[in-house]
Amino acid sequence: MEEQLHNYFQGKLDIDERLVLLRAIESDQSLRRQFVEIKNVYAFLSLADQRCNDEESRKSYDSFIRRKRQHRVLTVFVKISGYVAAAVLFFLLSYWIALNQIRVSEDTTLLSLHVPAGQRLRFTLQDGTSVWLNSRSTLSYPVSFTGGERRVMLEGEAYFEVAKDADRPFIVSSQDAEMKVLGTTFNVYSYPETGIIKTSLLEGSLLVYYKDKEKENTLLKPNEQVTLRNGGMEVEQINDKGYFLWTEGIYSFSNEPLDNILRKLEIYFDIEIVVKDPTIYTWEYTGKFRQRDGIDEILRIINKIHKFKIEKDEENNRIILSR
Repeated sequence: MEEQLHNYFQGKLDIDERLVLLRAIESDQSLRRQFVEIKNVYAFLSLADQRCNDEESRKSYDSFIRRKRQHRVLTVFVKISGYVAAAVLFFLLSYWIALNQIRVSEDTTLLSLHVPAGQRLRFTLQDGTSVWLNSRSTLSYPVSFTGGERRVMLEGEAYFEVAKDADRPFIVSSQDAEMKVLGTTFNVYSYPETGIIKTSLLEGSLLVYYKDKEKENTLLKPNEQVTLRNGGMEVEQINDKGYFLWTEGIYSFSNEPLDNILRKLEIYFDIEIVVKDPTIYTWEYTGKFRQRDGIDEILRIINKIHKFKIEKDEENNRIILSR
């Protein structure tokens, strides 16, 4: 199994092999620890030179693994003590998750950063803007912002704290909508499969409009959010700021229909949830869950309040709920 882990980090496994390995890791605590240890090592190697190509990165990794096998240097990383070291390791691990997903476009001026299912990432753009990316989200952005604007492209969900620059507005382009700011804090929820784009403003001001229709815009004020659906816009107050705790790895729900919760869990953990009894959809739930606990634990906790049967179909990546 150790060889499979090495192949995983070197990109030698196909999609099916990666899925089988990740499921094994989820169910085996010892294997999960080994996986995290090697992740930490690779994070250090990756951060040594962010611009190195894949072949160079793999050579560095191969070299390190050879030394590790001979001298067991991996324990140096595992036994680092103190809260500061733990925080550094956590940051590097998160950064590696994103760095491992980077793909450079043909003109080498755009980077695409993808966060896989069940993960999240915080990083800083070249202009100083802080970005949190949620599970299964992709952000495309230039290596360096030039010209009269700072434009990024989003698919999924992201939370932005935009660095102020009065001369260059910051623009988030997602599906058929755009959000323009000079300096503000806001959240964009824009998974294509949901059919909606929801933008929530926490601080500052934000201009929201459909592409090529900037004059037909909606100007958001703090604590307002707008939902874009079928060419229309609906503005409302933000009632539950706990929702944005996802940036801290917490999924928070307040009197939310179980239907909405299940749809979000499907997106966040990249799994299909089939509900055989429609009455399950009508239940409401209030609670907070840690992202790292995974979908099985989240459903188990919900099941303590609302009783239903849980059946897993591993082969088809599906969970079936019934009464």
